[in-house]
Amino acid sequence: MTPRIRGNDYTLLDPPALGAWTPRLRVSVVIPAYDGQDKLDLALAGLAAQTYPEELLEVIVVDNGSTPPLRLPPVRPTGTRLISCTEPGRANARNAGLAAATGEVIHWLDSDVVADRREVEAHMRWHHLAPYLVVTGYLRFTTAELPAPEVVAAADDLAKLFEPAEPHEWLVDLVGRTKGLTQTPSRAFSLHIGGATSVGRRLMEAAGPMDEELILGQDTEMGYRLAQAGAVFVPEPLARGFHLGPSMRMRGKEPIDRVSHALIADRVPQYRWLRTHPARQWKVPYLEVVVEAAGYEDTRATVDAVLAGTVPDVSVLLVGPWDTLTPERRAPLTDPTLDLALLHGHYAYEGRVTLAPAEPERVAPFRLRLPAGWVPGEDTLARLLDLIVEGDHGLVSVLLSESAEGIVAARLERRSAFARAAIVAGADADAHDEAVDDVYGTLWIDGETPGFTPAAEAVPVKGRRMAYRARLEAEAEIAKLTKEVERLRGQVGKWREEAGRWRKTAVDLRRDVGALRREVAALKASRLRSVIKRISSRRPGPGRTTTEPGSGSPPQQDGS
Repeated sequence: MTPRIRGNDYTLLDPPALGAWTPRLRVSVVIPAYDGQDKLDLALAGLAAQTYPEELLEVIVVDNGSTPPLRLPPVRPTGTRLISCTEPGRANARNAGLAAATGEVIHWLDSDVVADRREVEAHMRWHHLAPYLVVTGYLRFTTAELPAPEVVAAADDLAKLFEPAEPHEWLVDLVGRTKGLTQTPSRAFSLHIGGATSVGRRLMEAAGPMDEELILGQDTEMGYRLAQAGAVFVPEPLARGFHLGPSMRMRGKEPIDRVSHALIADRVPQYRWLRTHPARQWKVPYLEVVVEAAGYEDTRATVDAVLAGTVPDVSVLLVGPWDTLTPERRAPLTDPTLDLALLHGHYAYEGRVTLAPAEPERVAPFRLRLPAGWVPGEDTLARLLDLIVEGDHGLVSVLLSESAEGIVAARLERRSAFARAAIVAGADADAHDEAVDDVYGTLWIDGETPGFTPAAEAVPVKGRRMAYRARLEAEAEIAKLTKEVERLRGQVGKWREEAGRWRKTAVDLRRDVGALRREVAALKASRLRSVIKRISSRRPGPGRTTTEPGSGSPPQQDGS
């Protein structure tokens, strides 16, 4: 029975110890190469010493236009082939190797990577446990002097040959801060690096070959499509290899990011930070809404509301028997397929709407199946996406109506969850929802909460979309606040002027009070001197008598 791994928590699996199990799967190691014969010789020497059974190991070297042409060295695995790919580009070379490979597992390896003798076995023990795993080994980057191929093939520990060596810091950091990628199921695909990764062949076929249009970033884009095909990504520290020289990213991160970011944004919707434009469309939309064509009015109400919402990164797949339409010229109003013809004519030139007779296989990470006649509010899709992303759900079902005839529901599906459900549950489509619940989780909500309404009750989409109206409202609010600020500034100016007057009045008052105090003090001093003078002038001398004014007492003799 195929194990049901939830999210990216591969710890459910228990791989056997190295050397303590019996392999049975055949692996094809695909090595794209351009020049660098000396490094290729060492890479093949490392593969010649692998502990994985030689009869289950195939190596395909793809010469991508080297001058002089590459050759196979004496020290190499028995099952090694050299093929040529004249179309330049690593993606082209890998696809050529993929087409020639016969193994049940594809192991990408760069021509300047020397694998530890247990590297292939460390990868393959995982692939024997589940068919939908992507395993990445740990590389170290060395600038040591290159040894002879015979020395590499005979070495039990390559670290002694290639020290000093630096770890793959980006990978180690990513794995460390996400508990081995178990905490980030939606971003685990970033682990896919072409220098040391292995993929189950069936998973590879479901995802498709490498994107040959990209200049850089092919590994990341391939990882994204593998995730949409249901992959679980496993970092394997026991799968060790030594990269001869610094990586391309180490040699110049900024120019590499400049190129890859310009192209990868169109193909990897999960990189939301690269899709900052508020309105433009992308090759792979973030959300695809599937609507079955029904009556013209109901279907149009649904589709128009989807396109007018606050999620611009959306496309609509309008499913109907479009290939059966034959224009009725004589009596168009009585044409039994009139509504279908009206829908076809109405959306034939809308770039965000695809008219298809059936639902094609797409790579949008999220798909909403919405019955015609149900209208989402402007923020409805954004709310649903927040719900499924923040909850890491595989399916969010929305109950729109319920009657004796049954229920009507919308379904927001995570594509990677349903792809994995198809792997673990097989062809039984009825069992897929249960499998999705096992591998990601499901949730039911009512339609009113996110903002769905029947078309008959919905307000027709008119005027500008909310983002524009919100901007106009914001501008009006800013103008209002600007006037209020000016008013307050004027008031503050008046207060400052009044305060200035008060300050001036206070200074004058303090000056007057000071002068008054000085006058009072001077007056007191003057009066005191006058009193003292009078008293001094009236004091009797020896032999004299005095009579106090108003005392009424007769004079007395001194000494009496």
